[in-house]
Amino acid sequence: MPQHRSYTTSVASVYPHYVTKAGKKNRTKDEVDQIICWLTGYSPEQLRSQLDNDVDFQTSFTDAPATDSNRSLITGAVCGVRVEEVEEPLLREIRYLDKLVDELAQGMAVEKILRG
Repeated sequence: MPQHRSYTTSVASVYPHYVTKAGKKNRTKDEVDQIICWLTGYSPEQLRSQLDNDVDFQTSFTDAPATDSNRSLITGAVCGVRVEEVEEPLLREIRYLDKLVDELAQGMAVEKILRG
């Protein structure tokens, strides 16, 4: 079965879009970073290294040091697809990230986004 093209897309190529989307609602790059770090367990320095080294989503999520157990509480739709119904684990992780950035851009408080 062919891989979804999101798997081989570099995080760095999508990251500016996350920041721009959040910025349109007066949210910051630091908040985007905080969300990514919460979801993956990367430190801010490790995230920067992922971006600088043009790591793809598959490698980034596979190598994630500590995905947060509360990520399963992330529900809702991204592009008409409910994230909790995505069966492929890696694609679900990518959709979780998309959903969290959407919530940030919709004005939700970071504390609520982090499900803690």
